[in-house]
This record gives sequence, structure tokens and C-alpha cells, in this order.
Amino acid sequence: QVQLVESGGGLVQPGGSLRLSCVTSGIRFSIYHMGWYRQAPGNQRELVARRGSGGITNYADSVKGRFTISKDNAKNTVYLQMNSLKLEDTAVYFCNAYYSSSSSRTYDYWGQGTQVTVSS
Repeated sequence: QVQLVESGGGLVQPGGSLRLSCVTSGIRFSIYHMGWYRQAPGNQRELVARRGSGGITNYADSVKGRFTISKDNAKNTVYLQMNSLKLEDTAVYFCNAYYSSSSSRTYDYWGQGTQVTVSS
């Protein structure tokens, strides 16, 4: 059974920091592309940061220079370090694990989400 469990969300003031964690189980973590997405009320889910299995990372323009995604293969965990948080970063943050096999079969898993609220 595949599980992705996020934690680390909460209430923070503008300019503050949070670190989100996503612990996975039931997958070969090292071969998956891992990502963080977010969804604010009334908005579509959007990519925040992604780290490929080979280590290449990409970020949404809105978070570049403030957020950092990292993986710990030994702990089957992906992190999102969020610094200089802004009001507009308020959203539910979701962890995603994605893998496409050589036969084009895809495996796409989501966590349940963790709320991040930036407010003064």
C-alpha cells in the first residue's frame, strides 16, 4: 500500500519559515520524481517545486529563491523548505510521487495535504 504523509504545515507570519515533510512508503522512493503542489481556495492546484529522480529541480517562478525542495532517499522523505513566506503562499500543500516506466505505465500518488497559512 502506497502512502504519502505530509507534515509541517501551520500558521506563520509573513517573512517566516516552515519546513514541510512528506514521508513515503510502499514505493521505490529513489526512482520517483517528487513534487510539491499547492491549492488555494478557488484556485487550481499548481506546481510549487519538483525534484527529479536524477536530482534536477524546478520551481514555480513565484517561489524561486525562497523555497527549496530536497530528498533524503535513506528516509524515503521529501522536504520543502519555505522561507520569506508571503500571504499569497497560503494554501494546502500536497506531496506528489510520479514515475513512468519504460513501458509507459505511469504511477502517480498524492498525499492528503497540509495547510499552510501565512497571516499577520
